[in-house]
Order: sequence, then C-alpha cells, then structure tokens
Amino acid sequence: MMETLEESELCFPQLLNSSCRKPKRPLTETVLIFSLLSFISLLTVILNLLVIISISHFKQLHTTTNFLLLSLAVSDFIVGLLMFFEIFLTVGCWFFGDIMCVLHLYLSYIITAASVGTMVLISVDRYVAICDPLHYSIKITVTRVKICICLCWIGSVLHNSLIMMDNLKQPGRYHSCSGECVVVINYIAGVADLILTFIGPVTVVIVLYMRVFVVAVSQARAMQSHIAAVTLQRSVKITAKKSEMKAAKTLGVVVVVFLTCLCPYFSSSLAGQDSLFGVTSVPIETWLFYLNSSLNPMIYAFCYPWFLKSIKLIITFKICQPDSCDANIL
Repeated sequence: MMETLEESELCFPQLLNSSCRKPKRPLTETVLIFSLLSFISLLTVILNLLVIISISHFKQLHTTTNFLLLSLAVSDFIVGLLMFFEIFLTVGCWFFGDIMCVLHLYLSYIITAASVGTMVLISVDRYVAICDPLHYSIKITVTRVKICICLCWIGSVLHNSLIMMDNLKQPGRYHSCSGECVVVINYIAGVADLILTFIGPVTVVIVLYMRVFVVAVSQARAMQSHIAAVTLQRSVKITAKKSEMKAAKTLGVVVVVFLTCLCPYFSSSLAGQDSLFGVTSVPIETWLFYLNSSLNPMIYAFCYPWFLKSIKLIITFKICQPDSCDANIL
C-alpha cells in the first residue's frame, strides 16, 4: 500500500529511482487552475487569430501601424499555443520529453524577444507620427516596416540560439530527475539577454513615449488656443493629427499593459537569482506575461472600431465572398 502511494506521487512511477515527485496539491485546486488556464489559452488563440485574419485580409488595414500590430498578434497567438503545453503542468510534471522541453522554452524566449522588439518599433512609429508628422509618410513606409519586423524576428532567433546553444546541443543535460523541464544559461549570456531584451528596450520605449505625450499635450493646447482661427484646410490637418494622437493613446495603453506584465517576468534576473529557467512549476509572473497576450486584442476591441467590424465579417463568413478584402472597414 505504501509502495502504491509512493508511486502515485511520482511523475513516472516506472522510474522509481530517477522520477521527479509531483507537488502535493488538492484536486479541486488542480481542476480550477486547469479550467482557468484552458480558458485563457483558448481565448488568447481565438482573439489573436481574429486580429491576424483581419489585418491580413482587409486591404484598408494594410498600414504601417497595423503591420506592427500584426507582428504582435502573431507572437501573442504563438504564446496561446504554448500555453496548451503548460496547462498540463498543473500536475507538476513535464511529460513531453527533453527535446520538446528545450524547444518549448527556446520558442517562448524567441517570442518574448520578438514581442519586446515589436513594442520598440511601435514606440518609434508613434514617436515619428506625433513628433515629426510632416515626414512620417516618407520615413515610415510599409516596405521599411516589413523589413524591420523581419529583422526583429530574425535577430530574436539568432540571439536566443546563441544563449541556448548548450541546451539545444544536449537537451535535458541539466535535469535532476525525469519529469523536470529546465534550461541553464551562463552568467554572461544571462546578463547580455537581460540588457538586450529588457533593460535596453524598456528604456527606449519609456523615453520615446514620454516624448510622444509631451508633444501630444503641447499640440492639444496649441489647437485649443487657435481653434477659432483655423481654415477648412487646416482643420482637416488637425483632424488627422487627432487621429494620430488617438492611435498613440491606444498603443500607449498596449505598451503600459505590456510593460506591467513584462517587468515581473524579469524580476528574478534583476534580483540576482541563478539563470535557471523551467516550466515544471510555472511561476505567477510567467502566467502574468502570458495573460498579456490575451489582453492586447481586448484593448483593440475597445479602441479600434475596425476590429469589431472585421470580427463581424469573419464570424458571419462574409470574408469568403468575392472582393471581400476591399470591404470598407474604416
């Protein structure tokens, strides 16, 4: 009886000497966590898939800013898929093998770096739109944005390939028992990763958005003081500026929510803890970062009328009609 009880506490009962032990947790708590995380994961996948289809399908949405949102939606969509693997970790064991363990963490790090890079590009886009609106269409073109997005993803892949080289060469080399999923990054690589994917980008984002809102406030005051004297032509220009400011505020909300969810994710590194990362016991800061991926589409739904219109066309299958990509969404 004692042997059966001891085996039930192991991730792999057939490996008595090398199996990890399951953490003791009430069944009701496990079911509740499993249900909640399943809902968040499914919601993340569906909402971001709607964003991807909307921006990809409708030609009116093929703008520089929306292509940046598309890049962010792709990374959030992949995060939603990765969450399906970690849902099974509510029992405290990794059942998918050493290779899948390393690939899972490797992909999650790539997504993190790509998301941070995209946030930097969004901040640059809003900075130029608000602070240098006359040259925005010249400096920020669709081709340049696509190139920057590709470079962002390629750089993320190369960067994480270097810092995880040892783990990719020999998956499972740092596992202490079967059913565990961890990778170890050396100190120098960990510091470089912290600077390149957190401290540096976050500093750039904060500085650029502080500048954006300072300029936005000054422009708003200038418009209020001269609103009675503007001509029809200039009023059109002011309307355009207002739309840019509204976009800046919306994306500002996205950036603030992202930083709020990202900072706890890197808190352990800033606290000087060992560079030991795993998913056998997923910490709350990791799930907070994952939750951000489902929050972004919700922000779009409240702030972008085109998103709600495109969802209606998608769920009613009107996008299957000929020339639906030319529909008036804006």
